[in-house]
Amino acid sequence: MGMSSPAVDWTIHVHRKLSKKEGRKWERLQLSIPVFVRAQDGNGQDSLEFATAVNISPGGALVVVRRSLPTSAQVSLEIPSAPIAPIHGLKTSSRIMQAKAVWVTHLDDYHLLGLKFIRPLATDAAAVSRRPLRKAGAAL
Repeated sequence: MGMSSPAVDWTIHVHRKLSKKEGRKWERLQLSIPVFVRAQDGNGQDSLEFATAVNISPGGALVVVRRSLPTSAQVSLEIPSAPIAPIHGLKTSSRIMQAKAVWVTHLDDYHLLGLKFIRPLATDAAAVSRRPLRKAGAAL
C-alpha cells in the first residue's frame, strides 16, 4: 500500500506558500531543528509539544506541529541541547526564544506555524556588542 509521507505533504505546501515574493528582512535557513513548543491552545490550556522547525531566520521560524494553535498565540521555542559546561572563548547562545504566531495553515495531520520572534536573534558579534561594523576596505 502506497502511503505518502506526511513530510512530503507539508513540504509541497511550504514551497507553494513561500514561493510568492516576500519582503523579508532576513534570509531563511532551510534547516530541520528539533524544538519544544510551549503555548496555550485555543481553549487556554497550556501545551508542550516536541516539534520541528523547518526553516529559521533571525526574525522568525516555520514550525510543523501536531496540535493546532490560534493565530497570535504566544509561543516559546526551546532548542534541546546536551548539558555541557560553558566552553572558554565561546559565547553561550539563547536556547529559548519567545515568538508570536503570525499565520497558521492546517493540513491533514499537521499544522504549520509561521512565527515571529519577539526579539530578533543576534546574527554576529557586532550585533551582540552593538559595535559598529567596519567599512569595506578598512585597515585590519
